[in-house]
Amino acid sequence: MSNSDIPVKEIGEMLDLVAEKLPRLIKELFQTLYSQEGAERMSQAAGTFYKNLIDAGMEKQDALYLTEEYLNTIKFVTKQYGNS
Repeated sequence: MSNSDIPVKEIGEMLDLVAEKLPRLIKELFQTLYSQEGAERMSQAAGTFYKNLIDAGMEKQDALYLTEEYLNTIKFVTKQYGNS
């Protein structure tokens, strides 16, 4: 592949579009997660996650650990990108 085969202009335009839209998307996600409605949905999701692990036969202590990790992952993502 030569340099002339690389669509530099199109790639640049695509990156500009991503840079324009991504911060707004992350901000909206952050606001959704930290709203009352978002908290209700998150608690339901965590409860369902935990229940499904238990129903699948996992020990309660292990299911609790994985549920905590699930919520910590969401917390990490919102901290990383929530201030954009």
